[in-house]
Amino acid sequence: MPDTLAEKFMQDGFVVIEDFLNDEEVDELRKAGEGLADDAQESQFHIFISGEDQKGKDDYFLQSADKISYFFEASALQNGDSSGEKTVKDKKNSLNKVGHALHRLHPVFRRVSTSSPVREICYRLGLQDPVIVQSMYIYKNPKIGGEVLAHQDASYLYADPPSSLVGFWIALDDATTNNGCLWFAPGSHKSGVHRRFRRSKEEGSDNALLTYDAPAPSYPASIFRPVPVKKGTCVLIHGLVVHRSDANVSDDPRHAFTFHVLDQEGAKYSPDNWLQLPQGQTFLSLYANRKMPHSP
Repeated sequence: MPDTLAEKFMQDGFVVIEDFLNDEEVDELRKAGEGLADDAQESQFHIFISGEDQKGKDDYFLQSADKISYFFEASALQNGDSSGEKTVKDKKNSLNKVGHALHRLHPVFRRVSTSSPVREICYRLGLQDPVIVQSMYIYKNPKIGGEVLAHQDASYLYADPPSSLVGFWIALDDATTNNGCLWFAPGSHKSGVHRRFRRSKEEGSDNALLTYDAPAPSYPASIFRPVPVKKGTCVLIHGLVVHRSDANVSDDPRHAFTFHVLDQEGAKYSPDNWLQLPQGQTFLSLYANRKMPHSP
């Protein structure tokens, strides 16, 4: 009998799984995220910019694939950018995200991202050799959490075929239309990759150059629908589905833990993606040295 989770995922490009984590598990992740914020050092005051402006994509960002790196909202730094003297208005409440190797280096996030329920979902989706590519703790703090423009995850973590990428987005607060819940364009994953974000070498230099290979697509507002969820909910995101989130204009936080899984069986991760592991490292396997999940 066909698995309804896989059917809905392929129909809409996303699936909402309620009660994926219980309150105790949510609290543990949230405490870990707040601990990361407390540990942020002044040397880590780098900003994250969503959208077309790539000035914030420096070596710190490019070398974060195997590290725990800190990225602040653009409006959080007193001087407005990530160069020169950096001071943060309110460190704990000014973070955009921490990433991109929490699933490797932090015991709490590693345990959740490699758990049996995660492996079970991968099995139900038909993934043959799932590996975790990257992970992030996203803060979306009150009044300062910025907008994330409409995009496809496969634009940034491209693999051939692009349908081999799946995002796991776990709400650690109730996500509402006021504090920046996800919005999806159902079925948009059936239209291919709309553009790529590529890493190349700057001509005549060893510096990395990050560019889009096409202008930003124009998506009508009418194709999106909000997906508010309760804390503890996991939203599965097809690598090709178009989604976005609004700025957090409320007094409530909207923390989330998210990671991306790639099915390496028959798929090739692109060597010109922005995220590249150091030579000799491989993505963290979800099935290696573990018993395969049983068929549901």
